[in-house]
Amino acid sequence: MRVVSLVPSATETLRALGVTPVACTRFCEQPDLATVGGTKDPNLAEIAALAPDLVVVNDEENRREDADALLAAGLVLHSMSPRSVAEVGPAVRDLAAAIDVPAPSPFAVAEWDGWQRETAHETGRGRVAVLIWRRPWMTMRDDTYGGSVLQILGWENVWPDSPDRYPEVALAALAEHRPDLVLLPSEPYPFAGRHVAEVQAGCPGARVDLIDGRDLFWWGIRTPAALRRIDRALARPQ
Repeated sequence: MRVVSLVPSATETLRALGVTPVACTRFCEQPDLATVGGTKDPNLAEIAALAPDLVVVNDEENRREDADALLAAGLVLHSMSPRSVAEVGPAVRDLAAAIDVPAPSPFAVAEWDGWQRETAHETGRGRVAVLIWRRPWMTMRDDTYGGSVLQILGWENVWPDSPDRYPEVALAALAEHRPDLVLLPSEPYPFAGRHVAEVQAGCPGARVDLIDGRDLFWWGIRTPAALRRIDRALARPQ
């Protein structure tokens, strides 16, 4: 099957399922694959010229107008848009069915709920904030995939409610919520060691840690191992 993936998480998952996309985006971190632009600016003519059997999209990472244009060109789209850890199992199973391969463990119907129960921690491990951007500072609400990862690991998001799912926030306002931990993921903004002191100064008393943004925000085949890695990282004593 010829598949174009416009979603980094889906590209990684497709390869794990045994299907190498004929093209993906430049953000998919697959240097051996052809690229057709970015998630927000795909080259629609190049995608159509590849004559794919399936184009995998996501309703957050890709634009509706691009999806509509691909549909108008007669291409078949498959949307993968899980908002929580719980939705990852069905999303992987649906993708596996679309490319006619079996869903691997632990994503199969008989396993997924059990894996979630085994992975879940009791609540009360601490209060956490996640910064996803700088200039302006931005964080995330609970009803995001990253928020769900923290919830299943027993952490409470200090910024659970907002009109925007990824709201702008001042460090002083974040500090007023008294997080025990502030996470600086490596993407979508490339936080690095030089930013830790800046955030510590803005949120005194909070532990500030760098974390792999792919583990926090990429869902799919990486989810089980990613949650184990995040759990170990967050359990580190101050």
